[in-house]
Amino acid sequence: MIYQNPTPTVDIIIELVDRPHRPIVLIERRNPPHGWAIPGGFMDMGESAETAAKREALEETGLKVELIEQFYAYSDPNRDPRQHTISVVFLASATGEPQAADDAKNLEVFESWQIPAELCFDHDRILRDYWRYRHYGLRPRL
Repeated sequence: MIYQNPTPTVDIIIELVDRPHRPIVLIERRNPPHGWAIPGGFMDMGESAETAAKREALEETGLKVELIEQFYAYSDPNRDPRQHTISVVFLASATGEPQAADDAKNLEVFESWQIPAELCFDHDRILRDYWRYRHYGLRPRL
């Protein structure tokens, strides 16, 4: 029997706590789908979601992050045009100067009012949920 299951991924909303207003880090993707994205990627076999989040943050931004909390899981079958994925999203903090690496062609630090319009996947929804949580304490609803 062959199973066709969704693929687990992680996304990490990284707040730079050594800057005013705690801006977040977004990457511009090197590979399709192109556009701006929250740092993240696929979990490796035998890896926990927490370990994958720390690894992906370091690989794409050069930042060693402290995971603050598991924010929410996003599982819409259409969230990734390549395949059905489930993303475990983490909130994290870091200090220092992020650098684009690995799958990141470019990297920028954004305040909430500066978020680019060209976001990949469902990252516009994730960031709307994040800002709602950050400003009003309201978590996403099922």
